[in-house]
Amino acid sequence: MLQIDKIKAFVELGKFLAQFSENSSARNEGVLYNELYFDPFVDLIALSQSHNGWYTQEQVYFSIQSWAEALTEVNLNQWLAGYQWPFDCAQGDKTVGLILAGNIPLVGFHDFLSVLISGHKVVVKTSSNDQHLLPFLANYLIAVEPELKNKITFIDGKLENFDAVIATGSNNTARYFEYYFKDKPSIIRKSRNSVAILNGSETKEQLIALGDDIFRYFGLGCRNVSKLFVPKGYDFTKFFEAIFEYQDVIHYEKYANNYDYNKAVFLMSNFKLLDNGFLTIKEDSSHASPISSVFYEYYENLEEVENRLVADQDHIQCIVSNDLVKNSILFGTTQKPALWDYADGIDTIAFLTKI
Repeated sequence: MLQIDKIKAFVELGKFLAQFSENSSARNEGVLYNELYFDPFVDLIALSQSHNGWYTQEQVYFSIQSWAEALTEVNLNQWLAGYQWPFDCAQGDKTVGLILAGNIPLVGFHDFLSVLISGHKVVVKTSSNDQHLLPFLANYLIAVEPELKNKITFIDGKLENFDAVIATGSNNTARYFEYYFKDKPSIIRKSRNSVAILNGSETKEQLIALGDDIFRYFGLGCRNVSKLFVPKGYDFTKFFEAIFEYQDVIHYEKYANNYDYNKAVFLMSNFKLLDNGFLTIKEDSSHASPISSVFYEYYENLEEVENRLVADQDHIQCIVSNDLVKNSILFGTTQKPALWDYADGIDTIAFLTKI
C-alpha cells in the first residue's frame, strides 16, 4: 500500500469529520460513503455521553472538529516531509500495540494515525471509557481504503503478538507497562499537566482563551492548564471576570460533584481558597490540580519560572503564556495541537521508523 494512498484515506476521513459540528451537521455530497456512515455517526455522537458521562456532545464535537482541521492534505504532507524513512518499504510492516487512555474523546487517535501512516499494522486496546468512536472511524477508513482492513485490529483482552507498543496511562499504570513491556520497543506515557504563566498584562480576550485551556474536556486532559504561575501581588479579579464565561460547566453533574467534593476536602483541610462558584484556585507547588480546581504559585522573576519548568519538564505537557518564556504557546490553543506537536515531546514517527 503506497504512502499516497494512506494519506488520501485520512484526507477523506477529515472531509467526513468536517461535516459534523455542535451547531449544525450537514451532509456534503462530495464526501465518500455518507449513505453508510453519516447518520450512524450522528447517532453515535448523541449516545456518547451514555457511554461516558464526561463525553458531552459539546466536547465530542470539539474533538471531531479539531481532527477535521488537522486531517488535510497540506497538514499531512507538511507533517511527514521531514522524515527520510521510506514509508512504503517492506521493513515497515511490523505490528504495533496501542493501549489507549479514555480521558477525552479520541485521545489515542494520533497514535493510531502515526502507526498506520508509518506502514505498520496496529492492534488497539481501547479504554473502557472510549470504546466506540475510534472503531467507527477505523471502519470508515477501511471503506475508503479496503487494504487497511488487514492493518487494523481491535482487541478486548490481553495484548499479544506485537513488535512494539505505545501505552498511555497514569503514573501507577506506567510502572506496570514499563515492567510488562521491558523487552519490546515502547513509548510509555505517564500523567502530565499543562501550566500558564501570567504577568498581569494579559487582555480580557487572552484570559477568556485561557479559560478554554482550563475547562475544555472539563480539565481531564494532559493539555489542560491546571497550574498558574503569577507574579507576587497578582490580582485575580480580571482572571475571574474573564472565565465567568465558562460558568455553565457547573451544570454538568459529574463536574459539579467533583467541585463540591474537592472544595469540601480543601476547606476541611483549612486551605485558603479563592472560589467563584464553579472553580477553586489554591496556592500549591504541585502541577496536578484536581478537577474543578487550578493551583497557582507566585514568582519573583521569569528566570525563576524558567528554571522551575526545566526542572519539571518530565511532568509538563504544554506551557501557555504571552510569549513570556521559550516554547510557550498562545492562550486558547492547548487543545488544538498540530500533527507535529507530539505528546510528551516524543517523536512518534521517529520511534516507529526505527522498530
